[in-house]
Amino acid sequence: MATEATNSLAGLPLTEAASATRPSRVEDEVLSLFEQLRAPVLRYLLSFRLPVSDAEEVLQEVFLALFRHLQQGKSRENLQGWIFRVAHHSALKCRLRSRRYADRFVEVEGLSNVTVDPAPNPEESLAIRERQQRLLAVVQALPEQEQCCLSLRAEGLRYREIAGVLGISLGGVAASLEKSLSRLIRSEKQDAAEKS
Repeated sequence: MATEATNSLAGLPLTEAASATRPSRVEDEVLSLFEQLRAPVLRYLLSFRLPVSDAEEVLQEVFLALFRHLQQGKSRENLQGWIFRVAHHSALKCRLRSRRYADRFVEVEGLSNVTVDPAPNPEESLAIRERQQRLLAVVQALPEQEQCCLSLRAEGLRYREIAGVLGISLGGVAASLEKSLSRLIRSEKQDAAEKS
C-alpha cells in the first residue's frame, strides 16, 4: 500500500493515473480514421468549391461529430461512408452559408486580372493546363449529383457507399457515373480529333 501511494498521480493509483493520460479506444479509432481519410475527405470537400479554410473547418467538424457518434456508442458500420455522408451534408450547409453572405462583399476592381505567375510556361505545361481546364469545365457543367458521384468514386468509395452518402439508389449512382464518364470521354475524343 505504501508503494502504491508513493506511485500515484493526483491521488490515483499508478494504473488508474496511467489510463487517465492515455487516449481512449474511441480517441485512437478517430485519430486512426483521421490519418487515413483526412486527404480524401478534404479533396471531396474542395470539390464543392469551398475555400481551403472552410473545407478544413468542415473536416474538423466531421471528425468531431464522428468522435461524439462513437462516444455515444452508436453504429460503427461503414464508418468511411458515414464520414463522407456527414462531410457531404456539412459542405452543402457551408456552401449555402457562403452564398448568403457573398452579396455583402464587393469585388475589388482589377483584382481578377492580376496574373499570379507572369513567367511564361513551356508549351507542354500549357497544353496540360488547357486539357485540365477543359476537363474541369466538363465536370463543372455536370449536374451536382453527377459531380458528387464522380468525386466520391475518385476518392475510392464503392457504389453502395456513394449511394449511402448521397441518399440515392445504387442504380442512380451507376447511371450518374456512366453519364459523367461518357461526357469526359467524348470531350477527350473531340479534343484529340481537333488536334489531328
